[in-house]
Amino acid sequence: MENKISLVEKLGYTKDTKLLILNCDDLGSSNSANTAIKECFDKKCVTSSTLMVPCPWAVGGYKFTSGYDIGVHLTLNCEWDNYRWSPLTKAKSLRTQDGGFYKTVPELYQNADLKEVRTELKAQIQQALDWGIDITHLDSHMGPLHFREDYFRVYLDLAVEFQLPIRMPNAEFQEILGFNYRQMAQEKGVLSPDNFAFVVDGVGSRQTVISLLDDMPNGVTECYFHPAKDTEELRAIGDDYDKRIDDFKLLIDDSCFREQIKKLEIGLIGYREIRDVMRKS
Repeated sequence: MENKISLVEKLGYTKDTKLLILNCDDLGSSNSANTAIKECFDKKCVTSSTLMVPCPWAVGGYKFTSGYDIGVHLTLNCEWDNYRWSPLTKAKSLRTQDGGFYKTVPELYQNADLKEVRTELKAQIQQALDWGIDITHLDSHMGPLHFREDYFRVYLDLAVEFQLPIRMPNAEFQEILGFNYRQMAQEKGVLSPDNFAFVVDGVGSRQTVISLLDDMPNGVTECYFHPAKDTEELRAIGDDYDKRIDDFKLLIDDSCFREQIKKLEIGLIGYREIRDVMRKS
């Protein structure tokens, strides 16, 4: 029986290598997020980010981070009450009465037409390409593309069409969710990190990431953050601003966090390396 080649081996490392992707979600969601993520990139504290194309600060986000490892944070929800963004397309099934996306994933599942979902997501990717972004990967804002097989198939189709790697939950969640998404991706030739450090509350990564480092498995692991600067804008958007500020402090100011990564000889990579291997194969 032929041995399966691991992702780290495809990337040119030995199979016992530990590689870490430090990704900033929510680029484009606010100027507070954009300026924080730019500083994280400039100081080499992170390795990738994903842009929320429908958001008001998306153009500022991609201009701030031009040349860095940027993916598309595929967006079908807007979780805030007083700060709203809307679909790029005319998709009626994706809009609430105020014109914005649904605030929760269950609301989306209950109301959305899957054809309009596909059209909207493709429009977001195409808009990023039209802006000149060298897209490195895809992931899902608030995760609706991960949790149901019909939505995941749309996600996977877009990954194949644009030849981009994707974020996926860890394999142990497949039984809970009821479909084998990692096998589905493998059959399509779509690559993904081996491990994903899921933050239970969605925002506020400190405890999850620090706990991960001491027991990090071999292979490629992705950790995600929501860094933002402490501004009036951020505090006006929602009540999780303190967790976003703490993510920024963790990445920029916490020398113990960076020293632990070096001590454990964990290599840092972005999604571009995975994308390039995927396209070659």
